[in-house]
Amino acid sequence: MRDATLVLGDLDGTHRHPERYARRFVEQVAQARKALGENLLPAIRLHDLRHTHATLLLADGVPVKVVSERLGHASATITLTVYQHVHPGMGREAAGADGGRTRHG
Repeated sequence: MRDATLVLGDLDGTHRHPERYARRFVEQVAQARKALGENLLPAIRLHDLRHTHATLLLADGVPVKVVSERLGHASATITLTVYQHVHPGMGREAAGADGGRTRHG
């Protein structure tokens, strides 16, 4: 088993551009909306699933650091900035998590 095996690669293990999946997803959503009724299914992009995933994890109390690593963010600060709407006090809680070592002012 190779450590670098891609989840969404070609059969030979090479990289497949993510835009290919994004276009296919949009096409599938459009077909589903047409079949079900456009008012029953929102128009969403593949990338929106990433945001939904992160939002649900954070709302469920998964630590920001864990969500940040899962999303591949360079730091938990990026995750806090993007997803601070999930929990209004989340940013304040994270700022206080350093035990008062950070000086504000």
